[in-house]
Amino acid sequence: MTPAVAMILGSCVSLQFGAALAAQLFPALGSWGVTALRLGLAGIVLLLLVRPAVHRWHRSQWSAVLLFGLSLGAMNGSFYASISRIPLGTAVAIEFLGPLVLSAILSRRLADLACVALALAGVSLFGVESSLGLSALDPIGVMWALAAGVFWACYVLASAHVGTKVPGQGGLAVSVAIGALLLMPLGAHGVIGALEEPRFLLLALGTALLASVIPYTLELSALRRLPRHVFSILLSLEPAIAMLAGLVLLAQPISAFGLAAVAFVIAASIGTTLAERRRQRGRTEDRFAEAGGAAVVSAEYVAEVLETDALREADRV
Repeated sequence: MTPAVAMILGSCVSLQFGAALAAQLFPALGSWGVTALRLGLAGIVLLLLVRPAVHRWHRSQWSAVLLFGLSLGAMNGSFYASISRIPLGTAVAIEFLGPLVLSAILSRRLADLACVALALAGVSLFGVESSLGLSALDPIGVMWALAAGVFWACYVLASAHVGTKVPGQGGLAVSVAIGALLLMPLGAHGVIGALEEPRFLLLALGTALLASVIPYTLELSALRRLPRHVFSILLSLEPAIAMLAGLVLLAQPISAFGLAAVAFVIAASIGTTLAERRRQRGRTEDRFAEAGGAAVVSAEYVAEVLETDALREADRV
C-alpha cells in the first residue's frame, strides 16, 4: 500500500469513526449541539492554522464564502440529525445519492443516469428490509439523510465557486466558522452543556479533529500524490467504512440487506468516477488532436486540470 492510498483510507476511517464518536454525545448534547460544537472547534483550529486575510476580501468573495458556509453547516447538521435516528452506514449510503444525482444532472449522460439508478436500487433495499420487519428504519432519519445529500450537492457547487474566488484555504476556514454560527441557535443548549462539562468538551474536540481537521489534512496531501480517479474510487468506500464504524463503536448490526445496499452505492460511485475519467481522457485526446498531436501540454492547461480536480474532490469538512 502506497503512502497516498494509506492517507485516503486513513481519512475515511477518521471521518466515519469521528461521526460514530459524535453519535455517542447525542444523548447528552443533542445532534445539533454536537454539530455546532464540532464545527466551531474545527473552525477555530483552521482559522489559527490558516490565518485568512479577510480584510482584503471584496463583496463577491464574502458572498461566495457565505454560501459555502451555509451549505456546509446545513449538510453537517442534517447528516448528524440523520445518524441520531438511523444507523451510520445507512445514513452515509443514502447521503451519497446527492453527489451522484448532481453528477448525472451536470453530465446528462446515460452512464451517469444508470449509476444513479443503481444507487437508488441499493438504497431501496433498506426500505425492503424495513417493510419485511427485519429492521426498523426511522422515516424522519431517512428524510434528514436525503436532505444531507441535497446539501452535499450544494456544498460541491459552493466549494468550487469559493475555490475560484478565494485563494488558498482561507475560504474553507471562514466557511466552517460560518457553518458553526448558522447552527448555533439550534445547538446552543448542547454547546452550553459541553462548556459546563469538561469531559463532553474533550470528546467534542476529538470529534472535531477526527471528523474535520485530520481527514482534510490527509486528503489534501493525498491529492498531490494520487490521480483523481483513484482518489475518488477510494473515497467511494466511505459507506462500507461507516457501516464498520457503526458496528465497532455503536454496536449497530450489519445485515445482508445492508451489505447489498452499500455494495450497490459503492459500485454506483465507482461507476460515476470511471465514466468521468473516460470523458476527461476523451477531451484530452481531442485537445491533442486539435493541436496537431503536440506532445507538450501548456502550463495553463495543467493548472486548470489540477485546480478542477482539487475542487471537485475536496471532501466534507
